[in-house]
Parts: sequence; C-alpha cells; structure tokens
Amino acid sequence: MLCMKNKPSVGLVMKSLSAEFFQEMKKGALDFATRENSFELIIAGTSAQTEIDLQISLMENLIAQKVDAIVLVPIDSKALVPITVKAIRAGVKVINIDIRLDEAMLAAEGVELTYVGPDNRTASKMVGNVLGSKLGKGAKVILIEGLAVAENAKQRKAGFMDSIHENGLELLATEAADWETAKAEHVFLKLWAEYPQVEGVLCSNDAMALGVLHVLEEKAMAGRIPLVGFDNDASVQPYLRSGQMLATIDAFGSQMAVQGIQYALKVLDGMENKGSYSTEFKLVSYI
Repeated sequence: MLCMKNKPSVGLVMKSLSAEFFQEMKKGALDFATRENSFELIIAGTSAQTEIDLQISLMENLIAQKVDAIVLVPIDSKALVPITVKAIRAGVKVINIDIRLDEAMLAAEGVELTYVGPDNRTASKMVGNVLGSKLGKGAKVILIEGLAVAENAKQRKAGFMDSIHENGLELLATEAADWETAKAEHVFLKLWAEYPQVEGVLCSNDAMALGVLHVLEEKAMAGRIPLVGFDNDASVQPYLRSGQMLATIDAFGSQMAVQGIQYALKVLDGMENKGSYSTEFKLVSYI
C-alpha cells in the first residue's frame, strides 16, 4: 500500500487467512484504512490456525520494518508473549485483539497493553443455551473445542460447560479440532463411532461446525442432530436457515480489527496503552 512518509505504519497480524472469520477481519481493516487514508496498513497472517512459529516470524519482520504499531491476534496465548514483549521494548505499540495474551506472563515481564475483544465465555454460554433449550435435560452432547493453547478456546469451552451444567445436559466427550473444518470432520467421525447415542453438538467455531455438518450429511442425520457454532461464517448460513444448525454467535470480526487499529492510533497519539475493551457480539438464530 502506498503511503506518505509522515503516516504511521500499523501491522495487523492475524492467523489462518484462509478462514472466513479472518477474511472478514482483513476486509474490514482494509476498508477502514482506505476510508481513513491516515495510516499505512500492513497485513500479515498464517495459512493455518496452528502455525505458531510462522506467526512469531511475521512479528519479527514487522519489528525489523520498524512499524509504529502492531494489532495482534495471537494463535497461542503464551507462545506469542515473548515476541510481543520484544516488540514493545523495541518501541512498537502493541494492541491485542480477539484472543487474549497470557496476562500473568505479561505481568511477569512488567508489560501492560490494551486488549480488545468479546466476552467469549458469556457468548458461548448464550449459544449453548439454545441447544440446551432445544434438547432438554439429560440430552447427550459432544463438545468440539478450538486450539487448546488459545485463551478464547478456553473461554468458549468454559461457557459451553456453563450451559451444559445449567441445562442438565450429559457431556459424552470433548475434543479439540484446532478451529479447522477437516480436523473437526475427522474428530467427529471418530467420536460418532464411539458415541452413536449423541443428540447434540457444541462447536467452538463455525469452521469446525461445518466439519461436523459434513459428517451428519454423510450419515443422513443432518437436521436430526442439532448443533451450534460461533463466528457467523457465510458458509453456515444455509444450515442456519434450514434449521440443520440451530445458532451461532456473530463476534463482528471485521469491526474488531477496526477497533484494534483505532486504539493503536490513539496510543500512538499519546493514550496510555492499557485496559480491556469489550466488543459487540450477538446471537444469530432462525428458530
């Protein structure tokens, strides 16, 4: 992107640019940068949800480029802390969005920064309650988790567990599929063989819900075993409208990136880099 020399440079470091959620985040950021025309936006991201070393390298590259600020969606809440600390000590302002970096590790380094993102636990409990209400007490469910090293995966699991307990559901199994459709398909196919009595599925993102739906379609069970997801991806909209998927959460990823960039610009303008700012989310359901 062409820019004037007096414009601040802001790096946006995401994960899995092939994922719909991060495609929307990228689009929102680019649209905002074009409208504002007051900063240079440098977008970087991995190909998959698990490429931790690559994401660290992307951060290293931005530090070497001497960007003014970085807006970071970390793959791993702990593994990305050292490179974040390095960036800050090099004079780069870092804003953490979507997936929270490990607060204890940051504190141990004497580092504080701004976090911008949704209340994942509350949101996943909300969508989990839709499934609980549909199935009723005693129903048997499976939980497909996100990448275990990510703080949002832990929070979404906690919210789903809250809804399972509140609705009196029976958890048959819980297993991670690392946010990926293909892995979720493999994991759920295995769990299906072990637990054919399953009556509902909770998925920590829509990409994994899509993998589960593929299995249900193959088994001619789509619509008979309801499930919920998280992200409101375009690919699951037909399933939501048909009722084969009960509900999801829209976390407004495109606007989350914009808010992260806005805070980065405020910090560059003198605002203290600290605090936690909640972003909007809403339940999406057609039932």
